Amino acid sequence: MNNPKIRRVVTGHDENGKAVVKIDEICTHFKEGRPNGFSCNIWTTDTVPADNCSDVDGGKREGRFTMIENGSVFRILDFKPGVAYRMHRTDSIDYIVVMSGEIDMELDEGHSVHLKAGDVMVQRGTIHNWVNNGTETCVMAVILIHAHPAQAGGQVLHAQG
Repeated sequence: MNNPKIRRVVTGHDENGKAVVKIDEICTHFKEGRPNGFSCNIWTTDTVPADNCSDVDGGKREGRFTMIENGSVFRILDFKPGVAYRMHRTDSIDYIVVMSGEIDMELDEGHSVHLKAGDVMVQRGTIHNWVNNGTETCVMAVILIHAHPAQAGGQVLHAQG
């Protein structure tokens, strides 16, 4: 597995209330969520507003999750060419920045959008699948914040997949 070198810097306070760097490392905790699709949590919270008083490493929270109820997830996605199909929807609003490479996001009815390095996206509870048909890995920074399920046409569109 050849994942990107992502430097994770997390600040906090010392016992005197002075600002300090608590974590400064290269991320080594990438996990394969599906074949050729890897993620590394940079930080997670289980409350909004977040609790900035704990010394628990929110990037290494246990569990497999696409988002955290009443919380947030900041992660790096590393999708290699041929990443496995996974159509899914989360109860979250997602802020996405493509850092390198290119990727297609498939939506309903065969609609898709092509994204490349520097593109940003706001995804609002839509069902989608990431497709990397290129020859390079696509690396994205993604922030997911818990949201109410999307609604359309009088029906609730619950998380799935």
